[in-house]
Amino acid sequence: MHADIDEISIRRGTVADARMLAAFAAHTFADAFGADNDPQDLHDHLSAAFGERQQGAELRDPDVVTLIAERGDTPLGFAQVRRNPPPEGIIATDSVELQRFYVERSAHGSGLAQRLMAAAWASARELGARRIWLGVWERNPRAIAFYRKAGFVDVGFKHFDVGSDRQTDRVLVADLGLSTVP
Repeated sequence: MHADIDEISIRRGTVADARMLAAFAAHTFADAFGADNDPQDLHDHLSAAFGERQQGAELRDPDVVTLIAERGDTPLGFAQVRRNPPPEGIIATDSVELQRFYVERSAHGSGLAQRLMAAAWASARELGARRIWLGVWERNPRAIAFYRKAGFVDVGFKHFDVGSDRQTDRVLVADLGLSTVP
């Protein structure tokens, strides 16, 4: 069942959201990648990346914008945009990173991802960026297709560790002035 897009709001996260965001971020990451990763590696990654303390620090950081999509008090997606230079060898001047972008499976196909992406791009512009870059697992064709449709182009790769497993992410960059996001 798809979420009714008209009932969903997108807001900037606050420190008070740290506990909820930690649980939701871990849930959506595990839902997306759990079947393709060793359980111990997944556990190690979730513990390091999505704890309440980590989320609280990110929510307080002026160089990170966390957007939360929700229906009532129920989170359905989130995005994090941060000031962070692209990986070595990737040319993306005046850019920020789309560090995280997750939508609850029940909201796939509802239009929420496009709304959340538009909000992420607006936040990137507010941070003074002209471009936005991200890393996406090379074994995630659905996400790669979504990002390409939104105007991202593949410019290289970087490594991403899930526990002890070194994986390869494709690095995609988009020009914020050429957005195809509504």
